[in-house]
Amino acid sequence: MSDRRFFIKSSLASVVMAGLAPVISAASETQQNIEYPEKKARLRFAIASDGHYGQPGTDFKNDHENIVRWLNEAHKQTPLDFVIINGDLVHDRPELLSEVKKNYYDRLKVPFYAIPGNHDHADATIWKSVFGYEDNFSFEKNGIGFVLANTSDTKGTYICPDNKFLKQEFEKFKTLETVFVILHIPPHFWVPESPFVECPDTISLLHQYPNIKAVFHGHDHSLDSVFYTNKLPHFFDSHIGGNWGTAYKGYRIVEVSDENKISTYQVNASQNPVLNEVKL
Repeated sequence: MSDRRFFIKSSLASVVMAGLAPVISAASETQQNIEYPEKKARLRFAIASDGHYGQPGTDFKNDHENIVRWLNEAHKQTPLDFVIINGDLVHDRPELLSEVKKNYYDRLKVPFYAIPGNHDHADATIWKSVFGYEDNFSFEKNGIGFVLANTSDTKGTYICPDNKFLKQEFEKFKTLETVFVILHIPPHFWVPESPFVECPDTISLLHQYPNIKAVFHGHDHSLDSVFYTNKLPHFFDSHIGGNWGTAYKGYRIVEVSDENKISTYQVNASQNPVLNEVKL
């Protein structure tokens, strides 16, 4: 059983990260105009997950038309440096990865990076054949490091990330002030009904590097909030598609200022909130 003093759940859709800039909740964005700072951020990116292209019984093509349009509109309003798609691009049909990339994500006005989810059924060979890089990779942009790792196998089994790879990349980026980690399946389950995988060695490794400022997850379509391991925030971003999850579809924005202050907020892109619904 988890030590509740160690793992803390936030009840907010977005939070103030310790010592960092404030963030804005998904609900607040749908209810009021947001004034973004005029000064251009050092880095600004969007992260989205769980499109489930090809899932029977869903309007998956329309879902992907929407996310491409929403992200391009967001970029036009306030420029993005890139987009990250955090897993489950397709639904149990890896042969559709090339199709969803060519027909949709290649139409984004900014570069994008993608990491497999458990429904992509992809390994390093498959991923590289479609995207040009393997299923575990890293990159640096504007002095900020990003480490992305696969958390499932070609059968969709949940697995812990390759900690040897993670440590290698964390060491490579240890002189950077800010590093973000992208894992589709989180290394701990905070929500009892979610059948995640427990990866205590991964959590311990994440805590060894103080420049790792946040971890980003997909997988659970119903989550758009932040959870903690010690003081390290783990953010979720709702879902692009699929047949379950939050009442809205959306994505998360992350900004890093020149002073290395980090802010993030969830975007209700579909503008379809169902808030405080009660059924008696």
